[in-house]
Amino acid sequence: MEAVILEQADRADGVTVINGKEWVNTADGGMLPLDLVKVEDWLEDQMVRKIIGFAKPLSEQIARFKRHTRADIAEFDAQIEAQYGLVKRGRKGAGNQTYKTIDGLMMVATKVNKLIEFGPQLQVAKQLIDQCLLEWTEEGRAEVRGLINQAFKTDQAGNIDKTAVLRLLKIQSSDARWNRAMEAIEAAVRVIGSKEYLHFKFKPDRDSDWISISINIADA
Repeated sequence: MEAVILEQADRADGVTVINGKEWVNTADGGMLPLDLVKVEDWLEDQMVRKIIGFAKPLSEQIARFKRHTRADIAEFDAQIEAQYGLVKRGRKGAGNQTYKTIDGLMMVATKVNKLIEFGPQLQVAKQLIDQCLLEWTEEGRAEVRGLINQAFKTDQAGNIDKTAVLRLLKIQSSDARWNRAMEAIEAAVRVIGSKEYLHFKFKPDRDSDWISISINIADA
């Protein structure tokens, strides 16, 4: 026979009071009397709840700040465009832009990073590069071999380091196969979107270096 619940109250500390007895919910969906919870587990629980209690409103505040900042920049650009018939480069389409105060001591910068993936041409490039490596001697090629091995090394999720692959384009070679491989890499690049980042900096005076205001709002 199930117990009749006469009174139930959920507290901010995660404790549920049922008929005057204190319980906590468990990860498997059950409930455990509070007096049976280990002391270290209870201390960990309360620490996490305290941190999350601060983190959630802070995240919401950062998200609002991000929206307002972008709105302010968009409004400024619209005013400039309306006045001069053009907009600061970088605000429409790919590109970066910097905004500064008149005294040059404060700066807001936008940076747009392209999100890319590789098409099937990348496999062709890898085959051509492998042919080059089979014939190239170790002498004078050790650094290049290291860059190539790093570029096509996959992580645990099976993803290739895109930056490392694109770094290969800077390597010059007279080998026709290498040049065809680089053409294949360029053809394999597909832009699938972009992501904008905001950066904030200030200087105490004109002779000082820029100091970054650390606000991670990339995902806010």
